[in-house]
Amino acid sequence: MIFDFAPVSPSWLTLIETALLEVPAQYTQNLSEDPNWLPGSKSIFNAFSLPFSEVKTILFGESPYPRAISANGYAFYDASVNGLWSETGLSKAVNRATSLRNIVKMLLIAEGLLSAENCSQDAIAGIDKSALIQTLPELFAHLNQRGFLLLNASLVLSDKPVNVDAKAWRGFMARLLELIYQAAPQTELLLWGNLAKIIDQFPATQNFQRRYAEHPYNLSFIHNPEILDYFRPLHLLLRQGESNF
Repeated sequence: MIFDFAPVSPSWLTLIETALLEVPAQYTQNLSEDPNWLPGSKSIFNAFSLPFSEVKTILFGESPYPRAISANGYAFYDASVNGLWSETGLSKAVNRATSLRNIVKMLLIAEGLLSAENCSQDAIAGIDKSALIQTLPELFAHLNQRGFLLLNASLVLSDKPVNVDAKAWRGFMARLLELIYQAAPQTELLLWGNLAKIIDQFPATQNFQRRYAEHPYNLSFIHNPEILDYFRPLHLLLRQGESNF
């Protein structure tokens, strides 16, 4: 089998297998003949390790990172990044990843630890981080614990043009959202950037509560009041035991 279902929670298997019927057979055949696509068979369904009953929000990314060391099957999760902080502010790895950098800055502002008027490295360096998580895996563990399914709209990035892979997965995503809504209509969608225009084309999408924002690679994302209000009560940067969540 071209796709490895080992990471998938059993609660997702029927939904994924049904949605996969919408992926063009020739496309799947092409993937089986060329294994050099990301994130690879063993990681493609990693996001679905979160049991279906625990999902509250689907946070959509666009497609896997274009580096094997980074792509791991989770949206916005760069597997090459570990530590969040350095003596000078954000770690070099976080600072190089534009979307991730802006997400962390937004969370610092939401937590009341950083001023929206000064998001500099010096300002971040001056924050007392003793009560904060220290690594990116911890951040994404917190997202999972809060019920976020971190799903890329296109599950594959290959050597073909990005739109080829994205188009091949649209039927899968449309069918998957239909099945999710049938079983869990209270699920909400977070749609950031131009991706919202694509996801909103699916008939099933109209049934969900949706929240929109610019993509995190935009500087304005850091200061978006709706985003700040949404994430403020989640305390994603606080260590376990430091939050009343």
